[in-house]
Amino acid sequence: MTVGAKVSTIWYVDVPDPAAVLRGHPEPDLGAAHKLASHLNPDLVVTPTGPVPLAEAVALDVAGTVHIGSYPGVTVVCGPDLAVPRPSSLPETRIRPTEFAKTYYVASKPDIAWGSFAMWEDGHLTRSFSATPVHIHEDLGIPLVWERPFWAGDFPLRYPAGVLPDPQSLPFHPQQFAEGANLEWLGFRYTGAPESGEIGPKTLTVLGFTVHPPGEGPEVEDAAEAEQPAPTPIPAPAPRPAPPPAARKGGLLRRYFGF
Repeated sequence: MTVGAKVSTIWYVDVPDPAAVLRGHPEPDLGAAHKLASHLNPDLVVTPTGPVPLAEAVALDVAGTVHIGSYPGVTVVCGPDLAVPRPSSLPETRIRPTEFAKTYYVASKPDIAWGSFAMWEDGHLTRSFSATPVHIHEDLGIPLVWERPFWAGDFPLRYPAGVLPDPQSLPFHPQQFAEGANLEWLGFRYTGAPESGEIGPKTLTVLGFTVHPPGEGPEVEDAAEAEQPAPTPIPAPAPRPAPPPAARKGGLLRRYFGF
C-alpha cells in the first residue's frame, strides 16, 4: 500500500465472492463478533466498546483491543498483534478459528515501507509474501496470477529526484503489492478514492472490544454508587423582626423635667 495506509487484518471467508457481500454494506453481527473475540482470547474478559469504521480500525495500534466485523460468510479481525514479519508464524488459533474455507491476511506499515499478505485454504498455507523494498522476510508458495504485473515491473518503485535505486530493490513497492492482494481478494483498497465497483472501507463497520484479565480493564460504575444529583438546598426561614421596645411609663420626675 502506498504511504499513509497502516493495516493489520486477517479475513475468514466462506463465500465465492466476498466482495459482493461487502458491497451490500452489511451490518456487523454483534453476537457473532463477541463470540469470536472470546474464542480468540479464552482466558481473558472481552468487553464491547462500540462500532468503528473499518478504515480506522485497521490502523489502530492499541494494546488490549480488537475489532471484528462478522458478516454473512465473511469475517474480519483487526488487531496490532497480527502485524508479524512472517505470516507463516501466525498461530493456528489465528489462522482458522472458524470453519470458513479460506483465510486472507493483509498487513502494512508505512513507517518502514513494509507490506505483507498470505492465503490459507482449509488451514493450509498456499501463498505468503512479506517484504520491505530491499529485504524479503518471507516468500512462500507459487505466485498467484494477479501478481504477474507486479513482478513484470508494471508498478515500479518511485524515487525522489537525485536518489539512485538500490540495486537490491524489488520491482514494486511491498505496500502496493499488499494493496493488490486486498483488492483481488476482497474488492477494495485502503488508499485513494474507490473506483468503479470498489468498496469504500470507510463505509464498512466493525465492532470494537477491549481484552483484559479478569478484574482489570475498564471500570464499570456500580449503579448503587452512581453519582446522585446534588440535593436542592432549603432556604433558611427569614428572621423575624424584633418587637419594638416597650414604651416607658412616665413618673413624677418625667412630668416635671421632660424625661
